[in-house]
This record gives sequence, structure tokens and C-alpha cells, in this order.
Amino acid sequence: MTTLGIIGAGNIGSHVARKAIDNGYDVVISNSRGPETLAALVAELGPKARAATVADTAASGDVVMVTVPLRAYASVPVEPLAGKIVLDTNNYYPQRDGNIAALDEKTDTSSGLLQKHLPTSRVVKAFNHIQAASIATDGTPAGTPNRRALALAGDDREALEFAQKLYDQFGFDAVVVGGLADSWRVETNQPAYGVRQNADELRANLAIATR
Repeated sequence: MTTLGIIGAGNIGSHVARKAIDNGYDVVISNSRGPETLAALVAELGPKARAATVADTAASGDVVMVTVPLRAYASVPVEPLAGKIVLDTNNYYPQRDGNIAALDEKTDTSSGLLQKHLPTSRVVKAFNHIQAASIATDGTPAGTPNRRALALAGDDREALEFAQKLYDQFGFDAVVVGGLADSWRVETNQPAYGVRQNADELRANLAIATR
């Protein structure tokens, strides 16, 4: 069974952990404060979850999600993630993260920055434009009319295929934006960001995005 490592145990990380366990994954989860601070969450998640250090989470996950504030992306360990699929939920909020020139000047994307930090990993932007609580409540079986859709962006086919499968298991249709260079289309302040939309509506919103 695939082990999902989750670096970041905030709202997104904890909701993804619950859904992953519901779908048969083992979960290793960490935060910046140490595994002992996650005892209550792990007790709630049950025997398929354990808390670990960030380094251990990176090493233990077959696939690893990075869901930390963007300002902290450079603290993500590089070597343990070599060759692995890395799901990136980051969004850029200057009021929280401070100003990042490459993003202010629109010469890069937030997921592009993580990919440069993790040059041997396979980064996919995922789960960045849905409220955390909706991850647990909005999923429906495949084929459900008006099923909610979520966007993905990445440069590696196998990584995108895994993320599409995970979305479907969680109850969402997947729409591939393109490569990481195109992931700005689903970043903050774009039409696709934060709204509930089906696959056709998501494609339409991605198409009208402006940079």
C-alpha cells in the first residue's frame, strides 16, 4: 500500500490525511514543531497514521505532499525527496510570505519555485484552489452530475497520472492545466481559484485567466 507523506499538518494536510486513510493509504505526517505536537491528530486518524519529523516524513512517503506556507518552501528537505512525486498545495500570499520578486514580476510560479528547490523530484500543483474543509465534504462518486473538478499542473506524466487517480479517489474530477509554467492559471486571484466548478466550468475559467 502506498504511503503518503504530508509535510505540514495544518488544515489542508489534516483533511488530506483523513481522506487518504479513508481510501486505504498509510499516512506519515509532520509539522515544524515536532511529532509530539501531533499526538491528538494521529490518535484521531487511527492506526494507519503516524507522526514523524519532516525529514522522516520525506524519506518515508512513497509520494509526499508539501503543504507549508510558501515562505517556508526552501526548508523542505531535498535529498529524501529525490525521484519522488511531490504534491504542492502552495499559494502565494505576500501579506503572509513577504514579497517574492519572481512571483511579483510573474517570471515564475509558486510551484516552479518548489520544483527548482527540488530539482530531482516530480512536482505537481494540487489541492491549492479548494478550501480545506471542502476536501472532506465535496467529493462524489465518478459520473455524478456536476461533480466538482480540481486542477493539476505538472511536467511529469506519471506524477500527473498519480494525482489524477488521487483526485478521483477523493471524489473529484481532474483537469490538467498544463506544465508548471502554466500553473499560474489556478493561482490566487484567477477565475478558477477558490470557487466550486465542474470540469467544463473549470476549463472555461482556466481559459480566461490573465497574468
